[in-house]
Formats: sequence, structure tokens, C-alpha cells
Amino acid sequence: MNNQKIVFIGGGNMGSCLIAGLIADGYSPQAIHVVDPDQLIREQLNLEYQINAHESPQQALDSAEIVVLAVKPQIMERAVNGIKSLLDLPRPLIISIAAGIRTETLAAWLEEDLPIVRTMPNTPSMVGSGASGLFATESVSTDQRGMAESVMRAVGIIQWLENESLMDAVTAVSGSGPAYFFRMMEAMEKAAVKLGLSKDQARLLTIQTAFGAAKMALESPNDPATLRVQVTSPGGTTEQALNVFDQKNIDAIFEQALSAAKIQSEKLSTDLG
Repeated sequence: MNNQKIVFIGGGNMGSCLIAGLIADGYSPQAIHVVDPDQLIREQLNLEYQINAHESPQQALDSAEIVVLAVKPQIMERAVNGIKSLLDLPRPLIISIAAGIRTETLAAWLEEDLPIVRTMPNTPSMVGSGASGLFATESVSTDQRGMAESVMRAVGIIQWLENESLMDAVTAVSGSGPAYFFRMMEAMEKAAVKLGLSKDQARLLTIQTAFGAAKMALESPNDPATLRVQVTSPGGTTEQALNVFDQKNIDAIFEQALSAAKIQSEKLSTDLG
């Protein structure tokens, strides 16, 4: 799909990281177009990636095969209203990366039964290590599912969802998830400083430990519970630390936290729709 015309509506952080990922994967810059009202964003993207940058969508959308809606959820309806009359043949695949906007809402705004893939990427996509949930409407063909996969895999791993309601769970787990790990790293740094390490030492040791643990979990055939047991010696230091987590019922804390995030995601979807 390296020569299929793809148009990004919005060239902000997530749009630009997808563009960078596609080009790194060998996608032709000349097949990539971006529409953004901000001149500085257009100039920067054109300079850095030699793609086609446009102020308005009229010329950009001509014969587009993929349209990526990469604007903030709060302005999505306005953005869609500005392009819906320009989505002529061939009927493009619409990929939305806006949090909280349901496919039925997008379809109503587009006023046409276009193939839509809704996706929920997360911020590590900006460093090529993202995790995205994808949901496709019935009008999305097998080839178009492959197109969506190619776009989102350019910045990380993907998981297809058969039920759109699961997108709220994806939001709670991977969408908001990076902040949970940042919060744990923040707490570890503070505790390490209280134990006598310098702030720089505490930060480097914490970040590298988090990275190493994640790498082990990715590369090992074992699940996290098994890995935990393998690195916990009976009567050792790790066991003592884990006992504190168990006493504070860390499982219940995470269950409550993710449930709160899921409920808020459902609320936002209702409000935005």
C-alpha cells in the first residue's frame, strides 16, 4: 500500500508520529498529504518529511484512498463537516484516532455509509512503541482492514476488537496506561531518594528497571505472574516488597482505577456524541 494516497486531517502530535512511522516503513512521502490550518505545522512537516501539506482539504482529498482523522475530539464534528462533501470516488477508508468518538457518530456526521475504522492509540506511539485497539464497521473490506493495520502498525502493535464497546476498556488499559506506569516510576524515584540515592541515580535506575522488565515480559513466553515468581526468592528482599503490595491489595487498586477510567471513557463518548 506504499503508493496509496493517504490524507491526514490534522498534523499535530499523533498525526505527525503516524506520518513519521509510515515513512520509516517505506511509505512514499509523495503519497502522503496533510491538511492543517497552522502554517508552522505545515512547513515543519513538509521540511522534515517532504510530504504534501495543505491549508484546506479541497485539493488534498481528490482521489484519496485513506483519510485519517487526527484532530482533537472537541473539533472533530467541525472537521468532518469541512470534508464530507469532498469524499468522492473512490470511497476512502476513514480512520479515526480521536478518543471517545463512536463510529455511529462519525457516520452520522459524514452523512454517508463510508467504511470507518476507529482506533485508540496511546502516547508511546510517538516513539514507535504504541499499542492501539481497532474496531471496523461492517462496510470495511478485508483489504481496507489491511490498510488500517499498516497505518497503525507503523507506530506499534495493534489489537482488533469485535465489539466497539470494548474500546472503553482499551482506553482504560493502554490509552491511559502510560500514565499509570509514569506514576509508579514517580513513586519509586521518590522512595529511592528517601533511601539515600541522588535524584539522578534514582531516576536512571527506575527508568532502566521499568524498561528491562517490560522487555523481559515482551520477549518471554511466560506471563507476568510466572516472571514475578521467577525473580522472587523465598525470604528475600523482593518478597518483602511484594508482601507490602499484597497487604495494600494492589489488585483491587488497579481494578478500581481501570474501572474509573472506563466509566469516564463511556461518559465522554456519550457527551461527544
